[in-house]
Amino acid sequence: MAGTDEGAVAAEDDALYVLTAVLLTPAKFPSVLGDDYLEACAALGLAPLADGYGLVLGQDGEGARWTVVIDDVSLVAVAIASWDCGMEYDLSPDERTVVAGLPGWPLAVAVAAPGVPAPHDPDPEVADRPALAPPDTTTWGPAQRRLGADEIALQWAIWREQIDDAAFPSPDREASGTATADGSPEATGGTEETEGTEENEGTGEAESDGPKGHAGIRRVLAEARAYVDAPPPLGRVRSSFAPGDARTLRADGPGWSIVARTDDIAFVLLDDEPGEVLPVGRGPELPGLLEALDKLAVRPI
Repeated sequence: MAGTDEGAVAAEDDALYVLTAVLLTPAKFPSVLGDDYLEACAALGLAPLADGYGLVLGQDGEGARWTVVIDDVSLVAVAIASWDCGMEYDLSPDERTVVAGLPGWPLAVAVAAPGVPAPHDPDPEVADRPALAPPDTTTWGPAQRRLGADEIALQWAIWREQIDDAAFPSPDREASGTATADGSPEATGGTEETEGTEENEGTGEAESDGPKGHAGIRRVLAEARAYVDAPPPLGRVRSSFAPGDARTLRADGPGWSIVARTDDIAFVLLDDEPGEVLPVGRGPELPGLLEALDKLAVRPI
């Protein structure tokens, strides 16, 4: 989603060569920054506006990295949609929409502006705060766990087609298998070692909500159910488009992430289970839980 733009945006009185942009709204934000919209805003030192922000990432004439925060969310949404379709779009926000010019980038950007020095943090004398930097995702932790959930949501069909429903003991019991967050899922059995993490013992098949089930999954489902009675922070449960009448549901909490289709199964990722993805069968309770979560979820406008 990068499209170098020769247009310029004001950032500390310097022209900004736009490299890419992302939305920071309750329904769609870089989840690598936090489990919910409030955490993501706090990571950037921004007040959580109801309508959110657009984040424009680029370089100034000296190559320094800047993140320009604007309140024209629609403009950034149109730019992203155009770039995703392979179309050119001149993202040049009006200076009146600029909320802040933050040094650095909160996300990793793989491209650079032509004709300027290589990307680097601005001179501390120019910036009035420490430069932003992407969260560390080289080892398993909250940021990498959320990125793994993002990938499953994006590549749902690939993950789902490799899960054999026979892995779930019976149609009236939820069950968990294991998979690896950086490769193809395995419906059941031991856990493959994920690159950059230590080997973990496999969980095998187990009921996800029964007395002999996977303790981590039981905890996650219990905490997700609690969201129905006491709504969580804004953006912690999000609902997006899925084929047919289904929705793709994303829920996060302390140390866990859930990705599910409202008409299908769910996948759970845990901070305590490095590199593993745990499928959860429909069972008698999951459909109702997903329906209830979808009703309170934030949806893109």
